[in-house]
Amino acid sequence: MIVAIDGPAAAGKGTLARRISEHLNLAYLDTGLLYRAVGKKVLDAGADPDDAVIAEQVARTLQPGDLQADGLRVDAVGQAASRVSAVAAVRAALLDFQKDFAANPPAGFSGVVLDGRDIGTVVCPAATAKLFITASTEVRAKRRFKELHAADSTVIYARVLEDMKERDARDQSRAVAPLEPAQDAKILDTSALDSEQVFDQALAFIASKSQKA
Repeated sequence: MIVAIDGPAAAGKGTLARRISEHLNLAYLDTGLLYRAVGKKVLDAGADPDDAVIAEQVARTLQPGDLQADGLRVDAVGQAASRVSAVAAVRAALLDFQKDFAANPPAGFSGVVLDGRDIGTVVCPAATAKLFITASTEVRAKRRFKELHAADSTVIYARVLEDMKERDARDQSRAVAPLEPAQDAKILDTSALDSEQVFDQALAFIASKSQKA
């Protein structure tokens, strides 16, 4: 079984993907971490995330251990991840890693669940079930602000909202694998739903697709 979960930042797809992986015994891959790891290494090298040559070099030398680095979840790295992900050569370099994970689940798992921006459209177009998790920009910005403010009281909501809008525009307009739902994906707007409601609806959809497979 392959479950593809896509959506914009702070929509709740990571939380959902982890719960589904545990409930259905599926190996989980947060593909966003691949891009965050590349973005962080570019920043750590003092380079510009928009520098396609440097970004590709980093992506092609990425090691599994890089996904365990500290600081991958900070907002600056998230912004860098969005920028390097717009580089076609970076996406190509990381695509094989994702496809191999989906095709060869670790021992003991009955399948995989991957979350990201283009899982259902590019990485796993033949996935058993595809979900697109979204929410209004304002709701997502409030969620991200709450998360960031817990670690840094100087964070300003207006800036988080502006960053969110900029990132959405960049993800949706990039030439390669833009952020968009697959035609056969179930779209779940989590703006007015709690985590249990989202989980229940997602499981019901996956079950319906599994029965048809």
